[in-house]
Amino acid sequence: MSDGFEIKGKLIEKFDEVQVSDKFKKREFVIETSTSGSDGTIYTEEVKFQLVQNNCDKLNNANIGDNVDVKFNIKGRRWEKDGKTSWFTNLDAWYVNSVGSATTQAPQQTEDSGDKLPF
Repeated sequence: MSDGFEIKGKLIEKFDEVQVSDKFKKREFVIETSTSGSDGTIYTEEVKFQLVQNNCDKLNNANIGDNVDVKFNIKGRRWEKDGKTSWFTNLDAWYVNSVGSATTQAPQQTEDSGDKLPF
């Protein structure tokens, strides 16, 4: 079995945990990713994931705007109703690590800081 997939992005939405049935619960969240095209154009994607069962709490320490590292598996399922067949694909996250705020900036240096020591 593979270790799944990994993606990094900015957390832009997180939803409450939903108890789907007596034995199944899930929590969804969305991250924003950006890639650069060969012409320098920035392409932004918004990707929705789900956490299931005991993994639902893995999102508790992440805040909207945080950069996150997500590890996930791709799950697919066939569904038939009224003679019609559909397929569903889910991105099942099993690891979410907040790596800091996307708006965090390095401290700015003032002009007079030069070579002066802070003590």
